[in-house]
Amino acid sequence: MSAMPREHTRTYFLGKLAQELEARGLTAILRAHPPALRISDPDTAILAETVDCVPLADGWFYRWSWGEVVGLADDPALAAQRIAKVLAGR
Repeated sequence: MSAMPREHTRTYFLGKLAQELEARGLTAILRAHPPALRISDPDTAILAETVDCVPLADGWFYRWSWGEVVGLADDPALAAQRIAKVLAGR
């Protein structure tokens, strides 16, 4: 068993989110320490955002780099939809 189960859980949820983002045409690169996704739109490479995954009182949540919650980690499709909308709106 891993000595860092939280990091494993975080990486698992970020992997699920990356799949959803890539299905929407975005690029998602996993940063290892601390685990987070660097998300960008390949059509406009200057637009990028970092999203991590954190345990809160009600479960695991995706979170923007500025600390605002994106959505529940159990629903990566909804979180990816919100992220794609924000990146498209910039």
